[in-house]
Amino acid sequence: MSEYPQSSGAPADAQLSERIDTTRPHSARFWNYFVGGKDNYEVDREIGEQIRTFFPGLVDVAVAGRQFLRRSVRHLVEERGIRQFLDIGTGLPTADNTHQVAQSFAPEARVVYVDNDPLVLAHARALLTSTPEGATDYIDADLYDPQAVLAEAAKTLDFDRPVALMLLGILGHADDFGHARDIVGRLMAGLPSGSHLVVYDGTRTSEGMIAAEEAYIESGAVPYYVREPDEIATLFDGLRWVEPGFVRLSEWHPDADSATVPADVDAFGGVGYKE
Repeated sequence: MSEYPQSSGAPADAQLSERIDTTRPHSARFWNYFVGGKDNYEVDREIGEQIRTFFPGLVDVAVAGRQFLRRSVRHLVEERGIRQFLDIGTGLPTADNTHQVAQSFAPEARVVYVDNDPLVLAHARALLTSTPEGATDYIDADLYDPQAVLAEAAKTLDFDRPVALMLLGILGHADDFGHARDIVGRLMAGLPSGSHLVVYDGTRTSEGMIAAEEAYIESGAVPYYVREPDEIATLFDGLRWVEPGFVRLSEWHPDADSATVPADVDAFGGVGYKE
């Protein structure tokens, strides 16, 4: 298991609480609000409502992202035989988290979550559950230190077997996309053949989305940058695509739930694999 203390002792909880900044919006809480969660503060709801007034489509991005998680994990388990997941930038737990989806189809699935946000840490107990046959762990680590992430994840995952690397709605926080490509490359280099990369991010595909990006950055939150789909797709360089490639989330193996969001949702995603 990870070194994060799983007990709910007062000293540990107090230290985490002291690290939580409630004076400015936070991406995990902001997204939690948009998907109907309750783990957010007034400052997150205020900027959320401000953006919703001129770009309600951001709610669709949040919903589509959660749907993409469900569809991609199910596809990886049922069609690609994946039984191990490394989910970086976990965010706050809501419904249908990676371990819940994976273990509902393969109880023996093993999932490691990675985040370094204090509020997410405070909710780690909700993530540290598993079927008896499988395993779920949580690592307090930083995406920008891929070697440390891999070293800790190897305590739960077997790197002699394929792993699905999940980077969902997180790489928009990288102000230098070249750095993001380097990080993804280093993470995938540490995973064996047959491993998969799963990515989605908000995209610079409408004036509303661009305005939402600007309003969010101006709020004082850690910036999130929307980019052109073709640029994000370069994260998969050197990998083979799982059909249909890098597409709008509404187009990636759509199901009945996909019809609940507009077809032109401002988010793209895809899955690729390492030969």
